[in-house]
Amino acid sequence: MLKVGELPTEQGKTFYPMFFTHDHPFEEFFCISIMLLNKTWKEMRATTEDFAKVFSVVQEQIARATDPPPATLDKFKSKLATLTYSEIMNLWQQEQSTREEWESQAKPIVELRERVTPEILDLIRQQRLQFLHDGTLFTKYSAKGHRIKDKFWYCRLSANQKVLHYGDCEENAVPSIEDLPHKLAVVEIRSLVTGRECPYMKDTRKARSTASLAFSLILDSEQDPLNFVAPNEKVFDYWTDGINALLGKTMTSKETKNDLEILLSMEVKLRLLNTEGVDIPENPPPIPKELTNFDFCYDFK
Repeated sequence: MLKVGELPTEQGKTFYPMFFTHDHPFEEFFCISIMLLNKTWKEMRATTEDFAKVFSVVQEQIARATDPPPATLDKFKSKLATLTYSEIMNLWQQEQSTREEWESQAKPIVELRERVTPEILDLIRQQRLQFLHDGTLFTKYSAKGHRIKDKFWYCRLSANQKVLHYGDCEENAVPSIEDLPHKLAVVEIRSLVTGRECPYMKDTRKARSTASLAFSLILDSEQDPLNFVAPNEKVFDYWTDGINALLGKTMTSKETKNDLEILLSMEVKLRLLNTEGVDIPENPPPIPKELTNFDFCYDFK
């Protein structure tokens, strides 16, 4: 780290005054470093297989403690005391987050995210449709929005994604499609409404939590709408996303936004693995001007 043994350069500007304040500076520096190594080893609960990792942390601690160069070895030792293993990890995480945030605004990264987004949305769409295919157990409500005690019904999407099968069932039951007597063709669904817009949730006296989990399928025919109350917010988001996907509409739930951000971030990181340690420019380099004369060749003889 101190480049001991290397020839001095005229461009070198680093000066460590602490080495001129002690009769045996390098021996003292070595002793402080060994004490730091032992302390960090204990903090990391390291084993013999962790030598490389421990040394990398110790090197980082010393590098940060000597930037800027301390005036004395005592100040160097005091600075090291504040740079514990947990502090170094926090600093690394903050720097990584700052770097990722800056890189996410770079034009090449923005363009990559835009290119990958349709693939991720299609993946989320497939997951939502699979969730509908697996089906969900719903609590039964009356046409006026009153919960019917100990009454449940099940709904699931057919394998060809053209029909919703539903019917009454027992609690905790997972009936097959053949066990569900009622059918609703997807082409008969005119629209999806949620919350207070649901016909059976117009009554403002209903609990807000119940209304927020309600959604209804409005049909083209004169049939009554098919009404749902999801057991939780995640199921509500999955079902409304799945219905919107079946209707060819945009999935707008909070779960979709979260999943998109997580999967998009992971995909971009995977595609940028080969650029680790490379500074990505904010803007791409300029394209060279077109040659005015293409009358040339290379003789391989």
